[in-house]
Amino acid sequence: RSKAMKNWGVIGGVAAALAAGMYVLWGPITERKRRRRGLVPGLLNLGNTCFMNSLLQGLSSCPSFIKWLEEFTAQYKTDQDQSTEHQYLSVTLLHLLRALSCQEVTEDDVLDASCLLEVLRMYRWQISSFEEQDAHELFHVLTSSLEDERDRQPRVTHLFDVHSLEQPEITQKQISCRTRGSLPPMSNHWKSQHPFHGRLTSNMVCKHCEHQSPVRYDTFDSLSLSIPAAVWGRPMTLDHCLHHFISSESVKDVVCDNCTKIQAEGTLNGQSIENQRTTFVKQLKLGKLPQCLCIHLQRLSWSNQGTPLKRHEHVQFNEFLIMDIYKYRVPLHKSSQNELNQKHSEERAPGTMDGIAVKPSDAEQSSGTKPLFMNGACSPPFLMSSGTFPLATFPECSSPVYLYRLMAVVVHHGDMHSGHFVTYRRSPPSPKNPLSVSSQWLWISDDTVRKASWQEVLSSSAYLLFYERVHSRVQHQSLELRAKE
Repeated sequence: RSKAMKNWGVIGGVAAALAAGMYVLWGPITERKRRRRGLVPGLLNLGNTCFMNSLLQGLSSCPSFIKWLEEFTAQYKTDQDQSTEHQYLSVTLLHLLRALSCQEVTEDDVLDASCLLEVLRMYRWQISSFEEQDAHELFHVLTSSLEDERDRQPRVTHLFDVHSLEQPEITQKQISCRTRGSLPPMSNHWKSQHPFHGRLTSNMVCKHCEHQSPVRYDTFDSLSLSIPAAVWGRPMTLDHCLHHFISSESVKDVVCDNCTKIQAEGTLNGQSIENQRTTFVKQLKLGKLPQCLCIHLQRLSWSNQGTPLKRHEHVQFNEFLIMDIYKYRVPLHKSSQNELNQKHSEERAPGTMDGIAVKPSDAEQSSGTKPLFMNGACSPPFLMSSGTFPLATFPECSSPVYLYRLMAVVVHHGDMHSGHFVTYRRSPPSPKNPLSVSSQWLWISDDTVRKASWQEVLSSSAYLLFYERVHSRVQHQSLELRAKE
């Protein structure tokens, strides 16, 4: 009997050793199931931190942003003291997003993002995890902190940075005469803006003399769109919100220098001329569209009594978003405009007239053709699928230049006083084809992750929409040529 017990003990020991070896080689069984199903790690709720968890899941679905962070943090790897890496927001954010996009091996199904809160406190952002917070506000905190981190970097190359000093643009003369000569240029990755960085244009035209003031440029990292008043029997779409955002408005009692000049020319010398005040027409357009586009739908409204209310209207959106009609174009003179229309009519974007965005109905009347689709409205069947966008289906005369693909949707459940954030996002691409875009969507609520259907994503009440720009083959070829040059 004792001999049999010894044999069973040996067998048990061998089995335990095999199990330990399998764990070391392949990890726990739950981890293998998670990877096989195409799921991603969840995030631990540290106490009302769903706003942070949902935003991180949305950002991790944007490959261009992760790639930019990798280039942004490349110089930290050359530092001799790598123990200070945890002090940088960019490094902490990169590690989290790479883990959430399954680009870094992790044995945990649930990650802890408290390190991000600690770094933000070092950046003097006091974000309490026990109070109601907003995912959109945190997005602005992250982008502004990344810009501050970039601006704090030294603009003069360190004397012991041999790699930078060996660059041809930095000469020995610049090194020995820095106090008197020109400073060495900054590294390219410190000059570049984050991929959410864009520019708005503000155009002012006098109603009386049609004089146009100089175009003003303002930066943005997200488009905050108000939801216009709903029309009964008409669904609200993302296009309606975008058109409402760029719609012109009248600004009264503005001094017009041109009207004042005209008035002065018609008066006798020596007479004092008062500044002529007229009404101007103001319109916003997009001067520079970013690589990653974050759209914020404003769901905060106020009652007649001054209390905050949440708007629950469903705003329809599509997987693909065309932004050509919202792009600012420099207006041309009538003569040159007519010649350009006759010679290059196929290059004009649909729904755009003389650099001014018009409603789809106006564009139809002017061109005699219907637009291919409206963003968020009923679309052709190939746009309703979640696969690769077939650019070949677009005629050459209407091929969009600023085309975006939906990557993630952040949804807020509840009211203005309490609620919960969840995220719909794409599953990471297969390791065999990392450049592909997965058609599988996931629903993530903190540490809970499951698969979701495309129809479930479309029916969600979006609060934040994350799009990434899609380049056509022609654009890819031009980018490759620029890179070779």
